[in-house]
Amino acid sequence: QVQLAESGGGLVQAGGSLRLSCAASGRTFSWYGMGWFRQAPGKEREFVAMITVGGRIEYADSVKGRFTISRQNAENTVDLKMNSLKPEDTAVYYCNAAVLGRNTWGQGTQVTVSS
Repeated sequence: QVQLAESGGGLVQAGGSLRLSCAASGRTFSWYGMGWFRQAPGKEREFVAMITVGGRIEYADSVKGRFTISRQNAENTVDLKMNSLKPEDTAVYYCNAAVLGRNTWGQGTQVTVSS
């Protein structure tokens, strides 16, 4: 089973950028659909972006045009480049790996956007 570790969160001013990275253990990374979710205080966890095994990409409407997801199978990583950040993007961001209906989550990384 894959294990995930996120990095790259931090504090940034509105309009700024951050790049999150998720490193996966194991030799079967390329079998997994990968995604990013986020959870703001007092809110439910929500979908942000995903990239399938075949490279199909989807984004939440709230981040389209600002965020970019990419995966590097040779390095077992998936990145989330976040531009034009807004205060409402403040949340804990979680990496997700999915295969055959099974989901694995990372521990999360905090992103805080100040106005």
